[in-house]
Amino acid sequence: MDREGRDFPALSLLRAHHWYPLLLPPTPRGHTRPMPDVAFDETIAATYDADSAEMFDAALLESTVDFLAPLAGGSAALEFGIGTGRVAIPLSQRGVSVSGLDISEAMVSHLRQKPGGGAIHVTIGDIATTRVPGSFRLVYLPFNIITNLLTQAEQVACFENAAAHLEPGGHMVAEVFVPQLQRLHPGERYLPFQVTPTHLGFDEYDVVNQLDTSHHYFIREGRAQIFLSHHRYAWPAELDLMARMAGMELVERWQDWRRSPFTATSTDHVSVWRKPTS
Repeated sequence: MDREGRDFPALSLLRAHHWYPLLLPPTPRGHTRPMPDVAFDETIAATYDADSAEMFDAALLESTVDFLAPLAGGSAALEFGIGTGRVAIPLSQRGVSVSGLDISEAMVSHLRQKPGGGAIHVTIGDIATTRVPGSFRLVYLPFNIITNLLTQAEQVACFENAAAHLEPGGHMVAEVFVPQLQRLHPGERYLPFQVTPTHLGFDEYDVVNQLDTSHHYFIREGRAQIFLSHHRYAWPAELDLMARMAGMELVERWQDWRRSPFTATSTDHVSVWRKPTS
């Protein structure tokens, strides 16, 4: 029950059943492996697609691929944080030669079990420092991947790594949430983002250190699975500066993959930066 006396169904289920938590300690700041495998182990990978079902919506994936395929220009594309292949597989079905980079072997194993997934070359490693063989016309980071890097230095390194993989004139694309600090009351730290009978999700903001912990409580067969994901949020202007430090420039920014205008009330953005041709 909240301060106004409203009761949330997911909270009621949590009160009624036992919990089995995933104990995921926060990644130390300055950690050399910014996307620790434990955060996306087999327990999470096994249900990741079902838990993120809205991200597998056919219309969303179509608009995502419609956005990315022309930027690949019939050449090669590299996905940072390829995971279970949500975007990579449909993009490859458009004729784009897709490679991937991910630190979670468990997530990648589920990609390889899908039709077409086995043909996608995936390198296991972190997105800030690992080099993938070859050069690419497009490097893309969907669904807040850049925020899994928990320090500014790691995020800068990620931009530099993307630029190093790009051909001259190539593009880097990132889909990133906009911090919802305007919704926080003075002194408040928590904001719910999803409350359903099977999922309670809320963000915990650390405005001093520019960090956000997403708390997830999934209800499965009368039990609750607890998952924490840690993020460093960054404003679009800060990401643009990181791109400039990596030798790239902003060419467009939209609210979503459908190219809706980016406004003061947008909760997400899809940004495109270009590497110079010379």
